[in-house]
Amino acid sequence: MPRRNYVTHPNPSLNNASVPIMRLGVPEMPSDDCILHELPGRIRLRIPALGAPGSTPDDLEDWMDTLSEVSHTRANQVARTLVVHYDKTPGARERILRRLQGYSPPPEGGLRTGVTREPEITPMVISALTILALPWLSRPLQIALTGANIASTIGRGTETLIREGIKVEVLDALAIGLSAARGELYTANLTDFLLSLGHFLERTTERQSDRQLRKLLRPEPAMAWLERDGELIQIPGDQVESGDILQVGTGETIPVDGRVISGTALVNQALVTGEDVPVRKEAPRRVVAGSVLVEGRLRITATQVGAETTTARIARFIQESLDQRSDTQREADRLADQRVYLTLATGAVVYGLTRNLTRLQSVFLVDYSCALKLGTPVAFKSGMSRAAAHGVLMKGGDAIEQLAGVDTLVFDKTGTLTHSELSVTDVIVLRPGLSCNEAALLALVASVEEHASHPVASAIVEAARSRDLQHISHGEVDYLVAHGLSAEVNGEQILVGSRHFLEEHHGIRFADDDRQISALEASGKILLYVGAPSGPVGLIALRDTPRRDAAETMKRLRALGIENLIMITGDRRHKAEALAHELGLDAVHAEVAPEDKAALITGLQSAGRRVAFVGDGVNDGPALVAADVGIAMPRGADIARATADILLMDDRLSVVADARELAVKTMGLIRGNFRAAIGLNTGILAGAIGGVLSPVASALLHNGTTVAILLNALRGVRLASEQEALLQQRMEDLEEIGNRHGRRA
Repeated sequence: MPRRNYVTHPNPSLNNASVPIMRLGVPEMPSDDCILHELPGRIRLRIPALGAPGSTPDDLEDWMDTLSEVSHTRANQVARTLVVHYDKTPGARERILRRLQGYSPPPEGGLRTGVTREPEITPMVISALTILALPWLSRPLQIALTGANIASTIGRGTETLIREGIKVEVLDALAIGLSAARGELYTANLTDFLLSLGHFLERTTERQSDRQLRKLLRPEPAMAWLERDGELIQIPGDQVESGDILQVGTGETIPVDGRVISGTALVNQALVTGEDVPVRKEAPRRVVAGSVLVEGRLRITATQVGAETTTARIARFIQESLDQRSDTQREADRLADQRVYLTLATGAVVYGLTRNLTRLQSVFLVDYSCALKLGTPVAFKSGMSRAAAHGVLMKGGDAIEQLAGVDTLVFDKTGTLTHSELSVTDVIVLRPGLSCNEAALLALVASVEEHASHPVASAIVEAARSRDLQHISHGEVDYLVAHGLSAEVNGEQILVGSRHFLEEHHGIRFADDDRQISALEASGKILLYVGAPSGPVGLIALRDTPRRDAAETMKRLRALGIENLIMITGDRRHKAEALAHELGLDAVHAEVAPEDKAALITGLQSAGRRVAFVGDGVNDGPALVAADVGIAMPRGADIARATADILLMDDRLSVVADARELAVKTMGLIRGNFRAAIGLNTGILAGAIGGVLSPVASALLHNGTTVAILLNALRGVRLASEQEALLQQRMEDLEEIGNRHGRRA
């Protein structure tokens, strides 16, 4: 057992806790000996772990990049150092040093897939130094130095030809080799430098797109204040066990998924949901790891820890997403490879007609493949990153492509179009006496229903609690599954449940109230019947209320090209049709058995529809798999989330429209970049064929075009709401500038 040291909790809200406060198992931060150099916002450290088997600079940089304070990192494996540039916010330096303590190299041979390697700067530097040295050397030394400089490019082209056939590396090697063979040493070296520079910029851009996503991969591990043996101790969050009770104060990060036991607080869940507006949390609400407590104090019990927390599952989802390839990416690769043969054939024709080796070199340096092969995945990753920032996790480019192409959206009802929790809408007294008014009836039923755990009971108990109604004493409660409850109150038996239960099992008839009952049912409400041996007592009506943003979301989806909006539900038809009419849906399938949902999806696809399904329940798994795109709501069952292509982390229906908008715009960006790559490179090729462009100019223009397309892909797209907010901010900035000028005048 590590030695325990009593400390004062840094959070004042916990200093008055009723238990002693201790620190247990907190790792020490790197000592000052590890800090080699430091400036405000920049620190250089010695990292011995960089010499360990399996450790790479990329892995360490990815580990540090997840901190929001970190703007840039650069690791040097040879020197075993790490340079970190960070925002100069309070506590940022300490968080960076603490983050380093959690780093351990991955197992040898166990490097993560989907990682874009750090681009090599060495070939570019060697080419630049060679060009500078040439004027000072004799001709034989110039030839020898040029041969040494371009050897890697020639070797890479030869190896590619043997292993993979004709690819762009072969064309590059041919162009540079021809220049060197003709004695054009400056052209060969300068072309090699431009190719190295273009490759460096391309890989830098691609890696930056990966980093945008990897910011979400490893949230900073939070420390936890744990109640144990009557004491409050601090341990790393990954050491918390299921069932442990934690205390979280203002400014602290919630380390695990759990349920609130006591306390009230405002919690920012932006890391998980993308929504930056704090939400109120109190018992028995759920809290998720990675959320930050903005104000207040909570005691929570851990329900999911370690690899099972929400943030850990998000990390695994994103990691899998990086390895997913879409049809568009595969098509881009195919077309890129075809363009290599086109370039080679064009070069052969040009040389056959002109016998001009310079033109042949220029043609060989025009490459369509880089912009096509790299631009598409970078745009997809940028779209995934933008979506994640809005609370939408997309499983690879294929999910984006499929969502952009759907024309039909099918929604499950409960928990998707409506809130999963029911709410009491009407309390109706049918017989005065036992319950002389609505409040007394609600208090009576809530006192009995608190012994049940189904959604109807929870809604009634919550309604009574919100009205501050007092508990009514009663005898033992008898519970008949799927029918109702009975208990003795003030010497009289009270029965609560379905109409069938009261009428068929106990002979309590509600025929005299059919008109009122029919009106309530026609408005889509669920009815709970209350009776006694002497007759009906009352009715309680409940409704799973539509989400506030449901109607507006339907309008947005139509504007985004969705032709059919359909609802599937197991509820009774009159309830389903009432909701469908309210939301303006095109069709509704009611009283559908869970196993029939997938069949309905398949039927729509057979009719030529491309279908996305949005659901959250255990019985939605088959439908999520059957649909072209499966979308799982944030509170969905684990099986629904496991089978979905898209996970919504923010519990707003409007996020579905956000996902569709991002998908459509991302595919538009990819198509625009594709046209630009083909058009611009065709223009450069025409210049090379006509002898207008030298090999150096051809290489410079081609690489410049490729980098511009990649930067455009990395920039990604914006939602309309983001653009409006940006325009508003610019207007406010202009107004402020005008006001300042006015004050000066």
